[in-house]
Amino acid sequence: MLNFSFQNTTQIHFGEGQIKVLSDVIPKTSKVLVTYGGGSIKGNGVYDQVAAALSEHTWFEFSGIEPNPKYDTLMKAQDLIKEHDIDFLLAVGGGSVIDGTKFIAAAALFEGDDPWDFVAKGAAVTKALPLACVLTLPATGSESNSGSVVTRDGNKLPFMSPFVQPQFAVLDPSVTLSLSDRQISNGVVDAFVHTMEQYLTYSVNGKVQDRFAEGLLQTLIEEGPKALVAETKNDLEVRGNIMWAATMALNGLIGAGVPQDWSTHMIGHELTGAYGIDHARTLSIVLPAVMKVCTEAKREKLLQFADRVWNLTEGDEDSRVSRAIELTEEFFKTMQVPTRLSDVDLGEADIDGLIEKLTQHGMVKLGEHGDITPEVSRKILVTAL
Repeated sequence: MLNFSFQNTTQIHFGEGQIKVLSDVIPKTSKVLVTYGGGSIKGNGVYDQVAAALSEHTWFEFSGIEPNPKYDTLMKAQDLIKEHDIDFLLAVGGGSVIDGTKFIAAAALFEGDDPWDFVAKGAAVTKALPLACVLTLPATGSESNSGSVVTRDGNKLPFMSPFVQPQFAVLDPSVTLSLSDRQISNGVVDAFVHTMEQYLTYSVNGKVQDRFAEGLLQTLIEEGPKALVAETKNDLEVRGNIMWAATMALNGLIGAGVPQDWSTHMIGHELTGAYGIDHARTLSIVLPAVMKVCTEAKREKLLQFADRVWNLTEGDEDSRVSRAIELTEEFFKTMQVPTRLSDVDLGEADIDGLIEKLTQHGMVKLGEHGDITPEVSRKILVTAL
């Protein structure tokens, strides 16, 4: 196992009706800015619950944070923060709203010329407004980690800072009952691939991390499809297991002390940046191709994945690996997401532009070994056709 330092400071308030804890866990003296997306929280009752919980607080709201939050949108919140002397941010939504709020929090106290610098140029984030969140769409794990992804002019780029780690997160599975099938599918697949990026690398005898990861993968495989069928769609136990799995997939626990990949995400970001494809749907297209192209580098963990997650013990190594990849693709199809570029109307002619963007963004040594060059990324995308 590799050396590591692990700490997760986000307090989780999990369960039905937990939105009410906002009244106690946000200081009454705070001036709160509630951030959210397109307004769905006003139709499903979440907004009303938040408003009731903050009835004794001074609070304002900023809406319109879109999927793959855009820099120009997020910067509009700065005027509100200055006008009302905001000193606490509460993100109410899914990963995009939380990611966007992290950017808002850091940008509010940024002392340089342009807050985009800590995304595009790696400028240090030295402070940020405190923030917390009410999660409505389990997927990204952003509710309990220090990462964020923001888009500007078609460039979708990540940044990380401990200063934007949420102080707490409210996870109420009942609020996910209003999600569309597409949102459910995207969330399950996002969490699945987050787990795979930290698991499907090479062994360092991190038995605890591996077993946690395998349990998360099995849970998502078992519970994900249940959230799409009428008989179990409204089962709060199903939704609760999905919600907790998505949080655990990217809160730092399973990635501590083990090598990580993230090539699927970096390549996927370019698909979203260029064509606006849902983040999870880029992952379901790219991951199987990464598994195929990088089979030899990942052979040991692929065989472990085949055995422990898919219970494949018969046949030679190559057949077990191939079958594990097939079953992964079948799971994605069950979750109603694409597994080929052709499924989203992209072809070979589109690959050059994606490789150009990867290179422009410095994504030239991807993967756990740093050996996924633009040439290998091209092979991955061709394999995904």
